[in-house]
Amino acid sequence: MPGDLYYGDNLDVMRRHVATETVDLVYLDPPFNSDRTYNLVSKDTQATERAFVDSWEWDENAETAFRELIARVSPSAEIPKQLREIMLSLKVFLDERRDMLAYLSMMAIRMVEMRRALRKTGSIYVHCDPTASHYLKIILDAIFGPENFRREIIWRSGWVSGFKTKTANWVRNHDTILYYLRDRRDSFTFNKELAYKPHADGYKRRGGGANPKGVALDDVWDEVALYSPWIKSFSTEKLGYMTQKPLTLLDRLISVSSNAGDLVLDPFCGCGTTIEAAERIGRNWIGIDIAIRAINAIKDRLGEKFTPRVWTEHGEPANVEQAARLADTNAYDFQWWAVRLMGGHSPRGEKKKGGNRGVDGELTLIDRSGSVRRGIVSVKGGRALTPDLVKALAETVRQQQGDFGVLVTMHAPTQRMRDIARDYGTTPWAFEDTGRQAHRIRIITIPELMAGETL
Repeated sequence: MPGDLYYGDNLDVMRRHVATETVDLVYLDPPFNSDRTYNLVSKDTQATERAFVDSWEWDENAETAFRELIARVSPSAEIPKQLREIMLSLKVFLDERRDMLAYLSMMAIRMVEMRRALRKTGSIYVHCDPTASHYLKIILDAIFGPENFRREIIWRSGWVSGFKTKTANWVRNHDTILYYLRDRRDSFTFNKELAYKPHADGYKRRGGGANPKGVALDDVWDEVALYSPWIKSFSTEKLGYMTQKPLTLLDRLISVSSNAGDLVLDPFCGCGTTIEAAERIGRNWIGIDIAIRAINAIKDRLGEKFTPRVWTEHGEPANVEQAARLADTNAYDFQWWAVRLMGGHSPRGEKKKGGNRGVDGELTLIDRSGSVRRGIVSVKGGRALTPDLVKALAETVRQQQGDFGVLVTMHAPTQRMRDIARDYGTTPWAFEDTGRQAHRIRIITIPELMAGETL
């Protein structure tokens, strides 16, 4: 059965699409409130695209989450009384750190939903770092109960080298994984026979009698095989996602804390390591991410690793009305989605929000002679469409030494815009598939693309 891959806010997705007591295992590697911007690096072009900004502010969403928590009013889940008291205390304590209160409010309301979704025999692993792990531990105690806390796992992310060593401090080189049960009174899954690692080569126990299973795993995981792919320059796992975790780490957690056919939920699925691990070892899965770049990275990843297709996608625009809604609510994700819709990719170099000289993407085509032709893509989701947009794209194509330019619009361009685009003429080469001459500047709309029109 294919897994379910959702693009959207995980709070909304969990409330609408994840039924109560249906999930066997939750793993989440959420933002850490690190106040950093993380990029996605294309394996093919080495282009860097903003994946997500891990900083939080006290906005309407954070205030709504906080109010739900203290009022103990949720459309789908019971909010524990003790969580209300803790959030009120944190509001006083963090009076001058509203960013942290915003982060904790957004995380708490989501973890309430994760508890609702878990079966009584289920488990949850929360991956975090020292920025907020101590606060998250208190919140998890309030939601799941301190009696259901099982272990704090220390994951060593790699070896100490390079810029890390220059800090005037002890070098930080680990993350924390907090492990809780939904209800310890029920028969939870923990496959102890899998919680061993092999003895070191040449190991001999004094007096004999070494455990044939190997060495029982403790709560400090420092094997090289578990190091972050970004620490190991020789890693073949790297997908360009700076917060990517190693497959061996998720293989261990999923295999020990779930059984074949169980349902695994990752509500912050990033580049999809949890999803790949779950698929590889025979678990059903649900993955959710709010970044359309992450969803597309996962689809590429799964498409390379598994045949036939192993996922059903939800949330990305499936019709013109949904595309228009995305353009109105999230212009940045709309640009990325539109470039992907026409088969394009990120521009070379770093793509910054709000521009990059009008380059939202690039499109590579092969002409009938077999030559590679590079196009510059500009995407406009708003209704303010003027001839200046066409002229600006033509100038960008000239400066970037592109072969052609494509202006993608959500709404219909003016006739004057189409006339100016035609004035730039055609190229001496033609597309291989249609044989039509290529316009140097072409305007195409989202409705046209979704109807199957090509350049």
